[in-house]
Amino acid sequence: MRRANYDKYPSTKVDGTIWLGWKDIRSELSGRKLLAVDFYTGVMEEEVIEAFDPLGAELVINTRDLLKPEAEIRRMTERFMTDDVLFGYVTNMQLRDYFQPEKVEQARWQIEQAQGNVLVVGTGATWVMQGMDATVVYADMARWEIQQRFRAHKVKALGVDNRDEAISLQYKRGYFNDWRVCDKYKNEIFYQIDYWLDTHQSDIPKMIGGGTFMEGIERTVRTPFRVVPFFDPAPWGGQWMKEVCDLDRERDNFGWCFDCVPEENSLLLNISGTLFELPSMDLVLLKSRDLLGEPVEARFGKDFPIRFDFLDTIGGGNLSLQVHPTTQFIREQFGMYYTQDESYYMMDAEEDAVVYLGLKTGIDRQVMLDDLRKAQNGELVFDVEKYVNKIPTKKHDHFLIPGGTVHCSGANSMVLEISSTPNLFTFKLWDWQRLGLDGKPRPINVERGKEVIDWKRYTEYVEKYLRNHVQPIASGDGWEEEKTGLHENEFIETRRHWFTKSVTHHTNNSVNVLNLIEGNEVIVESPVNAFEPFVVHYAETFIVPACVGEYKISPVNMVEGERCATIKAYVRF
Repeated sequence: MRRANYDKYPSTKVDGTIWLGWKDIRSELSGRKLLAVDFYTGVMEEEVIEAFDPLGAELVINTRDLLKPEAEIRRMTERFMTDDVLFGYVTNMQLRDYFQPEKVEQARWQIEQAQGNVLVVGTGATWVMQGMDATVVYADMARWEIQQRFRAHKVKALGVDNRDEAISLQYKRGYFNDWRVCDKYKNEIFYQIDYWLDTHQSDIPKMIGGGTFMEGIERTVRTPFRVVPFFDPAPWGGQWMKEVCDLDRERDNFGWCFDCVPEENSLLLNISGTLFELPSMDLVLLKSRDLLGEPVEARFGKDFPIRFDFLDTIGGGNLSLQVHPTTQFIREQFGMYYTQDESYYMMDAEEDAVVYLGLKTGIDRQVMLDDLRKAQNGELVFDVEKYVNKIPTKKHDHFLIPGGTVHCSGANSMVLEISSTPNLFTFKLWDWQRLGLDGKPRPINVERGKEVIDWKRYTEYVEKYLRNHVQPIASGDGWEEEKTGLHENEFIETRRHWFTKSVTHHTNNSVNVLNLIEGNEVIVESPVNAFEPFVVHYAETFIVPACVGEYKISPVNMVEGERCATIKAYVRF
């Protein structure tokens, strides 16, 4: 193991004023005749409402009191929630659909009649006060923090108090319904917001002005940047990231690191030494063309299509045997327009590391499905090696996993997973008689899985199309470029560069996502000084917005005989 230099709190420096603590925040906002304090779902509503109570407004309106009854909202959203334990259907609802029109009209009449100060607080506050000269404060929230609050059963859903429900059901409502409704609404009101409120740490509220927020967004999209990684344990989790990423050694394991999932990660703005947290999704919504590139935006809209994450099984166990849906299936069943194609890039591997990939030639489909069903019912232990190819693996191998391919990483591997973004759609087929971290069996989806398994992904296919298809592309003074994938069914292209000297890259009108897979440290620079030099350490994922254009990556403080390497992903045209 090398000395840990992984930066867990990357940030963008921004000049501006930041207000710390409720006392300073109230002081800045006091005396405002009309004040709207709007929320993203997942904010600790009672805490924020209580914090603004000392302003002493004559009229206080909580937007929850203007919503339709909970039973009606549950009926409205039932078709998006479905009766599946994990999967729903992407909503087409808007925030205004949740409100009772007569109550909103009554509230607006009360606001117009009020002689003193008015405070409207809660999700939709800006909409309720539309057309009025109100000061707007928006309390934003990153989805990863919302998930922590789901686990603690602390936050209500949009118009629904589901705090007592299973975490999976809370997440499903967020993923398929609430987050999409709130993102559509927030995208409509970005330029109406005067102040942004950070309550990710509930006891340390922070507030910045709208100009500072927009400056932070603009600076971030003009330079390489990193989102804030988050780490999570897993039933199969390992020990590698504890050392490389300098994590808590007292924890049992860390299985996941999500270090490029902008829908869920945070961004940090460094304002005079104080870190202000916001969802990185805000950058995608506000700057999709600059970030993604015009052709990518035309194809994916305001979705960030590339995901990088780590799967650590070194000292841990096998991942679940699984399959991801085809595009047609995910579109028809869940309302998503592209699927979760993947690849495994091996950051590290012990001598006994393996990958399970594709089906063995000549297996009987029906017998395999019967055995999976029996295993799901506890009638037998599924014999994975009877049906699935078990392939020895080593560091820097790259396995391609288009949708429909049965797969999983075995124990003692450190996987950099490079995939398209939909991050929920895994159909587990077999989980090695293992319980989840909650002590309960994890959901198995044999019946959904059988609908999407590509039964032609047999041994010869895997060897020909999915395993280590590395092709030299170009070379120069101190560098080599290789194509490592992905499969032709996937829209992501990956290139690996080995280098001991500077390498010039170009975004070519597509967002680039890279990870430093070998080497201690590199520096990313603009040949025309368009951005400040950007330092990257081993195993860090970083994003280069399409608008950056040309950039170069150079080794820093190299040890003799060492060489660096990056893996780069971008969208094929």
